[in-house]
Amino acid sequence: MLDRGNLSRRGFMNRSVAALTLAGLPAWHARDWFGASARAAEDVKPTGANGKLNIGVIGVGPEPRRSNALYGEAKRFKDKVNFTAVCDVDGRHRDHAVAQYKKDGYEVKAHKDFRELIASKDVDAVIVATPDHWHAIIAIAAMKAGKDVYCEKPLTLTIEEALAMKKATAETKRVLQTGSQQRSEMGGKFRLATELVRAGRIGKIETIECRIGDNPQSGAIKEVEPPKELDWDMWLGPTAKVPFRIDGGKTNCHYEFRWWYEYSGGKMTDWGAHHIDIAQWMLGTDGSGPVSVEVVEAAKPYAGGDGYNCHKTFKVLHTYANGVKVEVSHGAGSTANGLVDAKGGKWKDRGGKEYDGVNGGENGVLVKGDKGTLFVSRGLLLASDKAVFAPLNEADKPKLYGSVPTNHMGNFLDCVKTRETPICGVEVGAGSVIVCHLGTVALRLNKSKPLMWDAKKYTFNDEDANKMLARERRGGWKIS
Repeated sequence: MLDRGNLSRRGFMNRSVAALTLAGLPAWHARDWFGASARAAEDVKPTGANGKLNIGVIGVGPEPRRSNALYGEAKRFKDKVNFTAVCDVDGRHRDHAVAQYKKDGYEVKAHKDFRELIASKDVDAVIVATPDHWHAIIAIAAMKAGKDVYCEKPLTLTIEEALAMKKATAETKRVLQTGSQQRSEMGGKFRLATELVRAGRIGKIETIECRIGDNPQSGAIKEVEPPKELDWDMWLGPTAKVPFRIDGGKTNCHYEFRWWYEYSGGKMTDWGAHHIDIAQWMLGTDGSGPVSVEVVEAAKPYAGGDGYNCHKTFKVLHTYANGVKVEVSHGAGSTANGLVDAKGGKWKDRGGKEYDGVNGGENGVLVKGDKGTLFVSRGLLLASDKAVFAPLNEADKPKLYGSVPTNHMGNFLDCVKTRETPICGVEVGAGSVIVCHLGTVALRLNKSKPLMWDAKKYTFNDEDANKMLARERRGGWKIS
């Protein structure tokens, strides 16, 4: 959603297009993207029976909680939404959210138990921004209660949960958006990159490298009593009962849960949920996946049981039925020299230093075809030849989605109204997170041979791997 402020429409358009072209994007794309953004900004119509959609946010708190960014995006659509409830197992987060939302003009009821929030008649839709091990349980319960759902990525903790999410969405006919905003935002870089790749601009795809960063390490983190405001047992929920740990900024709780396989999947599901999702989009394999996965290299993870246990460095290779290799690594990719932007120039960092392409550690997606190479990240879009960026006519442009969303939350709100499938609906979100989980399963088993994967039956050819499709749940928590 764009905000023109005091600029004239023409002046705003010129400045917006100029900003995108300065970022190295083609002028024709910048004009198209601005046009889509402007149309979306002017098409702000009320949603819901009472004129606005009443939203409850589950998993709130101060930075760096992801819910703050999602709340910020949703409240920009002030003519469409109203916030009525918040939920968190930490009283400090609840109090912070109530005060924050009140300052913005919303009177919200605070809950510690998500079941109370989704049972409320004052809630039409929910934003789920909890730790990963709660996503499926809460999202499915919300959909069965008749609520539409925006669920932060990664969509699930396990493959079993991903399949359950697909089933529940189909049965309830609710709208579910996965928070993989690279398909909608970032100036359209990832969408344009996908259109160019699928239009054959670099020829037949041979390999895709997803560089997602290494996992933080902690060593032993001391056990302490949890804060009095935190319901630690409820935070753990379906996972094993373990002590609360914190030492400085390192913990097994808020935000840092990402580096524990018990609650998440490290960078494989954190950044992987973004970049692997784009690889799936480029390959046209949404809802499907590779035929095998193998570990090329991996550092031995910390095994003390009292600290971050995700592999610090890794390289995992997914092979697809058409022979394409998708390599996912901490940053052990290949160097690609001679890459240029849409103007034929080399890219520069903020300090003005010029680079001839990208090295193997540059976060982003590198696509190699038999006729060229393309690299895309949140800050860059480069190719082996500026001709790759020549305008796409409508006949040649791949049909990636029925419209061109430029705001991920806005796309969700539109689909709540129209009952259409969002750009990152459950088939997309579940399909991409399953590929991420294949990587974590391979890493944790670290077998000498590739694990074969049946993307239709959702099974491995390996008994040990199949045992990791699901996890035991403590306390009677179920996903159905």
